[in-house]
Amino acid sequence: MHRIYSLFIVCIIGFSATAQQGSSYSFSLEEAVAFALDSNYTALNARRDIAKALKQKWETTATGLPQISANISYQYNIKQPVTLLPAEITGGPPGTFVPVTFGTKQNANAVATLNQLIFDGSYLVGLQAAKAFLDFSENATEKTNLEVRKGIINAYGSVLLAEELVAIFEKNKAALEENLFETRKIYENGLTEEESVEQLEVTLLDVETQLSNARRSALIARQMFNVALGIPTESLVIFEDDLDELALNNSSLQLLQEDLSIENNVDYKIAYNLTEQRSLEMKLEKSKALPSISAFVNYGTQANSNDFTFLDSDQRWFQSSVLGVSMNIPIFSSGQRSARTQQAKIALEQAETELEETVQNVRLALNTARSNFQFAIEKYENAKKNIALAERIESKNQVKFTEGLSTSFDLRQAQTQLYSAQQQYFQSMLDLINAKAEIETVLNTPDVRIDSEEIKKNY
Repeated sequence: MHRIYSLFIVCIIGFSATAQQGSSYSFSLEEAVAFALDSNYTALNARRDIAKALKQKWETTATGLPQISANISYQYNIKQPVTLLPAEITGGPPGTFVPVTFGTKQNANAVATLNQLIFDGSYLVGLQAAKAFLDFSENATEKTNLEVRKGIINAYGSVLLAEELVAIFEKNKAALEENLFETRKIYENGLTEEESVEQLEVTLLDVETQLSNARRSALIARQMFNVALGIPTESLVIFEDDLDELALNNSSLQLLQEDLSIENNVDYKIAYNLTEQRSLEMKLEKSKALPSISAFVNYGTQANSNDFTFLDSDQRWFQSSVLGVSMNIPIFSSGQRSARTQQAKIALEQAETELEETVQNVRLALNTARSNFQFAIEKYENAKKNIALAERIESKNQVKFTEGLSTSFDLRQAQTQLYSAQQQYFQSMLDLINAKAEIETVLNTPDVRIDSEEIKKNY
């Protein structure tokens, strides 16, 4: 019995370990981007928007296809209506009437009708509008994916930055604790002033506070990254890239030479979709002046009886069928259609103006992104030089302080300068990575478009 219980415990532990391993992930930056494009919450709903647009397109198409409906009715006349007939018909005196009841107390009726639209200008415009709406949904999804990609790059880099800061603060804290220990020994032997100890204590307290904050920031950064990926916040993620490697890979100046193809920019495509929509709205208003033609054919059967005998085999049913065509011709609307058409025309002109504004804004955004990227590269290069200088200055002041050639205030100033240079160096790496991602977003360099045919297979 004890052996069985032990085996059960081992199985439970093994299952728990497997479950924990199943909730862990390991990503390079590019792998994280690819994963997020499939699982990010916003990206998932954007794909569902395309699926809805596909269904809406078919809904619009189906309105012009044959429509079949059926109607089955049953009536029981609790009190049958009475009709008055002239009494002369039955030989009665003139001027009098005879009450007569027509029909049976019960009747049943079944009719099937086929309706077919033959011509309607608004239907033709509707088909074009459905296609334009699908294009808009695809472009909106592409924009969402670009933003998701940029957000993942920022979140990935933010986690690496936070963990680099934790590591550097831990290293600085260890070095300060060693310095403080040695300085206290020197002070206890009467070879330095108490102020030297106090200065190091102040610096250590400051570093400990920054370390605690960095650890909290690293935890939050990881949770934010998980949310951006579309996975639970408690899931473990291993980051395969490091900040130095990413900064080096993203410091190429080649993107500064990339030409802008305005037709490929997603903001331009969305603005162009708006002009298409406004143009179709104007066509729709014009189409309302055209006649519409539709046809129908029905087939029905009816039975009558004073008793409920409709399910009997000898019940007589009488068939009927009708074929019809109708044309609706708009003739005069007191200027209503003209006013609506003019409103649609003005809206189209506004959309065309917004399209031109979008073109200029996209070009401005690219120039701004190029300038920021160039600045980020320069700042990164300067930060590398600054941290090397700050390390040398701090090292020299450390030696001077140990030998009694400089004060603790000078050492604290050098240490503070070094800590600031360290943070600026790591931050410059993240700024560089994000600046490159911004240019790529404007240029639509990564292909993040969604194939609506693939979505159609899943819905």
